[in-house]
Amino acid sequence: MKLLVIPVAVLALGAAMSFSRPQNPPQAPSQAPAPIRAEVTRVNMLFTVTDKHGRFVTDLGRDDFEVFENKKPQTILEFTSETDLPLRLAILIDTSNSIRDRFHFQQEAATNFINSVMRGQDKATIVSFDTSAELVADLTNDTHKLENAIRDLRPGGGTALYDAIYFACRDKLMQDQPLYKFRRAMVILSDGEDNESRYSRDQALEMAQRADTVIYTISTNISHIETDGDKVMRYFAEQTGGVPFFPFEAKDLNQSFENIANELRHQYNLFYRPDPLKNDGLYHTVQIKVKGRKDLIVRARKGYYARREGSGA
Repeated sequence: MKLLVIPVAVLALGAAMSFSRPQNPPQAPSQAPAPIRAEVTRVNMLFTVTDKHGRFVTDLGRDDFEVFENKKPQTILEFTSETDLPLRLAILIDTSNSIRDRFHFQQEAATNFINSVMRGQDKATIVSFDTSAELVADLTNDTHKLENAIRDLRPGGGTALYDAIYFACRDKLMQDQPLYKFRRAMVILSDGEDNESRYSRDQALEMAQRADTVIYTISTNISHIETDGDKVMRYFAEQTGGVPFFPFEAKDLNQSFENIANELRHQYNLFYRPDPLKNDGLYHTVQIKVKGRKDLIVRARKGYYARREGSGA
């Protein structure tokens, strides 16, 4: 068994335009926006395998894995060990009043990440969020634009975390197609508290799942006491196959970024066609296991939403 712990790279960006929330909610106040569904003829799963010490296991093959949808075994149609796919990365930075005293901490760490992880084919975007979400650096590989965008951020206002996730996935991370040709990941720096979003937590999560986006969360809570916001951050990470980080010092935050970059370069990818194939509009759970290896941990998204047959959603 081959174990790797190798710091790696990923990232970049530029440009500036705002994503202002509409004056009115997306639908009538009494009616939540309709869930977004994916028409599924085959399911793509990016995932990571580690041992119990967190070290990557990179020498496994197709026959080492088994996949279950809604607890029913599935047939793996394609399998690859992807180590160098171009990255499409969104960095979401909380600029609300609630993190004002930790804002410089966020800026410094995000800038260090850019300088240490960027590769030529990777692109990144930066989205800030307080009362609304704002695109401050569009998808690009220009690190200077990215750094300048981060340095120009100023804290103030409420917190629209869910809107920022929804926007970054729908309008930015899904731009380059087909989805399986790129790794899509999101890094969120926030305390996890949301008090302004039009979209709900689960609508934001569903959009991330539709975009095949892995979410890594970095909490700015330094109280050593778990908050409701920390629970939200953990939820997004675990549901999409990412990892939540809870650093207490700047050096710990830099290590969190390094761990994220490393993980994105050591993932497996598989496809399967759901059997039975159901466009029922429901959430389908997916589980990947390493055959006969309870000592290994598979980290992947928990499932997907199918399209409802006969609907345009």
